[in-house]
Amino acid sequence: MTIFISFMSFMHPLPAVVFFDAVGTLLHPEPPAAAVYAAVGRRLGSQLDEAVVRIRFRAAFHRQEEADRAGNLHTDETRERARWHAIVREVLDDVKDIEACFQELHAHFARPDAWRIERQVAEVLATLAVRGHVLGIASNFDRRLRGLVKNMPAFEPVRHLVISSEIGWRKPARDFFAALCQQADSPPEQILYVGDDFVNDYEGARAAGLHAILLSPDEPAPVPAEACIKRLSDLL
Repeated sequence: MTIFISFMSFMHPLPAVVFFDAVGTLLHPEPPAAAVYAAVGRRLGSQLDEAVVRIRFRAAFHRQEEADRAGNLHTDETRERARWHAIVREVLDDVKDIEACFQELHAHFARPDAWRIERQVAEVLATLAVRGHVLGIASNFDRRLRGLVKNMPAFEPVRHLVISSEIGWRKPARDFFAALCQQADSPPEQILYVGDDFVNDYEGARAAGLHAILLSPDEPAPVPAEACIKRLSDLL
């Protein structure tokens, strides 16, 4: 039987430890990924417009997600680099020098100025830290995330950073969340995980015994209303 957590009654006060997903929850590429891919591609000879690139990017990203699931969600830096190389190659298949294209795109998304921090992030993290919560970020990403977090002042209150390529597992693997618990030195029932992806974040965290809240600003969410927030400030 599925037991849902009541956000309003049970989750206030919040658990002592609060982890957040990164991309889609705290961070967004700015300009969007499709716009960047299209611009870099055009500079290197692609004839694809941004609308086509956007469709191709979603399809290629989904294919790599399926490949990861077929591989039991094991990962490392080599796999993460290979997945993005495959995405670039599939999306911009009319670029002759695909290696140069990949290198430029990979480097672009390592830069803090390539990302927009979600509104209210600084306020929410600072407030939770003042209230005594231990904060962390746990993400399907690679080592580039360390540079982003280090160079973005809003993330100063974050004490723990769990990256899939470093621990060997991608969400929604139970082992990913086990590594999160180990790093936080806390049992799962004392940790809240907040993310925007129903399968990777919400279902993955709950299956591992963590509390979970789904961030869904624009669309109806397939979770009880009390387990969904429209904005990060709803946590306060």
